[in-house]
Amino acid sequence: MIVALAPMEGLTTVYYRQALARWFGGVDRYFTPFLTPTQDHRFTKRELREVLPEQNEGLPTIPQLLTRKAEDFLWAAGELAAMGYREVNLNLGCPSGTVVAKGKGSGFLAFPEELDRFLDEIFTKAPCAISIKTRIGLKDPAEFPALLAIYRKYPVEELIAHPRVQKDLYKNTPRLDCFGAALEGSPFPVCYNGDLYTPDGVAALQARFPGTERLMLGRGLAGDPALARRLKGGPPADKEALAGFVDQVYESYATAFGSRRNAMLRMKEVWFYLIRLFVDGDKLSKAIKKARDPLDYESAVQAVFRELALSPVLQPDW
Repeated sequence: MIVALAPMEGLTTVYYRQALARWFGGVDRYFTPFLTPTQDHRFTKRELREVLPEQNEGLPTIPQLLTRKAEDFLWAAGELAAMGYREVNLNLGCPSGTVVAKGKGSGFLAFPEELDRFLDEIFTKAPCAISIKTRIGLKDPAEFPALLAIYRKYPVEELIAHPRVQKDLYKNTPRLDCFGAALEGSPFPVCYNGDLYTPDGVAALQARFPGTERLMLGRGLAGDPALARRLKGGPPADKEALAGFVDQVYESYATAFGSRRNAMLRMKEVWFYLIRLFVDGDKLSKAIKKARDPLDYESAVQAVFRELALSPVLQPDW
């Protein structure tokens, strides 16, 4: 089984990935939150922080690109290949309204002919392998067969299928039949992404689709950082490892930003998911969310580890 960390904007930064690898492991590949190459053809300071090789040493990292212009994609792919990356990932899955309004992410799926031309150019000219992360359509799962036929024309390194349409956002039930259709007849590896929170959930997916060998974990791994390790027979998370993980991410942000307050604000996204691994965490979750001062945040986090028991099952109620 090959397990990947999903790219989650604002969460799975290089500091998060470093801490996850150190304290829990089990992840085989780490996808960066999307980079957005523009006609300026330069990476922002934030984007460089995510992809500089020295920042990702020891982490099998795959940069993700969000664009609908082939020339911008190819520029970024060239820069990343020069840094030593052998694969980049095309984001055709982001459901954010601001992204979709620009025809990017899952918004690009509304223009299959343009998408086909785009793919033809990048696969012809790119200096490295290209994988694709996709939704199954913009509004209707009936869009997926035509999209899948386009993907199958190209030497895709891997197709990561999140079987929802854009308008679902992260609600409704994934359309597993669409994943099955991609898995069964594609000439390239197909990876499943969507609503996997426990080893039992993964076992059920593999029972239905025995050919499933690749998984991408997003919210499930954010809520239970030991999930990838558990899928490979390792132990669940304990408080000591969770506290070490949280502390490393927090201190890394504080150093990078030169501000514990800014680090605290970033950690609220981490705790939005992580608190669901604790029993009766609502009160302290609110304390973390409302914290205005780093000392208040740190006090609330200490109380979580001091007062709350770990839940035997992740409680995903987002």
